[in-house]
Amino acid sequence: MKLAPGLAIQKSPIDGRGCFATQLFPKGKKIAEYAGELISEREVALRVKTRRKHRICAIERGRHLDGARGGNGTHYINHSCRPNSYMRITHGHLLFMALRDIQPGEEITCDYISTHHPDDYRCRCKAEGCRGTINRV
Repeated sequence: MKLAPGLAIQKSPIDGRGCFATQLFPKGKKIAEYAGELISEREVALRVKTRRKHRICAIERGRHLDGARGGNGTHYINHSCRPNSYMRITHGHLLFMALRDIQPGEEITCDYISTHHPDDYRCRCKAEGCRGTINRV
């Protein structure tokens, strides 16, 4: 796996492995583009049945990226109810953008809002005001 520039994968205090900044990412700037295998709705349904953790992001109706295959490390960005980044889809590309300045060594997090996991899938972020689940219900 070739990592996106400025990123490192390390053990995360949130869940498993996480994606960490190796450089400063200023507020409002692009961190990286989500990369992975382009798959259909049908393939999403098959993969969701066979995996406990999913690394699948929708980019538009009928088109999804599975970061577990062909990813660039961004698929290790963990969920947080108080994230330091957000996702933006532009011209069919899913980008991670900095919500605030992200310092080198800091774990990059994002509020998933809606995933292919069940709505009661437990959040592990431990952030103040944590809603308890990764999906916003």
